[in-house]
Amino acid sequence: ELADTVPIGRPLPNQKVWILDGEQRLVPIGVAGELHISGAGVARGYNRRPELTAEKFVPNPYEDGGRMYKTGDLARWLPDGTIEYLGRIDHQVKIRGYRIELGEVESGLMSVAAVREAVVIARENESGEKDLCAYYVADEPLAAVGLRAELAAKLPGYMIPSYFVQVERMPLTPNGKLDRKALPEPEGGVETGTAYVAPRTPLEAKLAQIWQDVLKLPRVGVQDNFFDIGGHSLRATTLVAKMHQELQVKVPLR
Repeated sequence: ELADTVPIGRPLPNQKVWILDGEQRLVPIGVAGELHISGAGVARGYNRRPELTAEKFVPNPYEDGGRMYKTGDLARWLPDGTIEYLGRIDHQVKIRGYRIELGEVESGLMSVAAVREAVVIARENESGEKDLCAYYVADEPLAAVGLRAELAAKLPGYMIPSYFVQVERMPLTPNGKLDRKALPEPEGGVETGTAYVAPRTPLEAKLAQIWQDVLKLPRVGVQDNFFDIGGHSLRATTLVAKMHQELQVKVPLR
């Protein structure tokens, strides 16, 4: 039977491993924390990069005068003294109260037959909230509505990206690593697979404008699905409040 996570065994004889929380406190067995390493096998720092060295090679509060390396890996102790690797800390984000492992969302996208590469990042929107944005390379044009439906069968709703961006190729740094900063910002008119139908009455026009204001989109069609174009529960609450304020109509959130 395949394990869901990766066991990485015990520390080498000339090294010590510390699993700590955000305040550099030791975490109990079974609790996730950041993996730190000290001992003879740890490097002295990064070559000619003093700022990065200071950030990653930190004083060890449990060894007088010692230093330890912050790996950026999420791990936990198992009862038998081995360590279980849980993923990268910088690949975890908290969105609307939920802690999300970006790798899980990427794996869900990669399970779609036509998808060859997938990357998911969290982008901050104009309201200061974070939205999940998925980038993918595929063998054929794939609409967001189809990807969203496939992911919904595998993942909870809060892990479904708000935006899907198909790219021809992933941007790379000069040394061949993924350049996340070079990924394009999602455009307002995200492809949903729904044909655009313009508002046909003054009321529809007003409602479309309210949706555009709430979702920060340049255009909303009559047939668009709120949750397919960046909506979520918090934005739905804002939507009904704005509809009540501007149209004097009470619409139940449900």
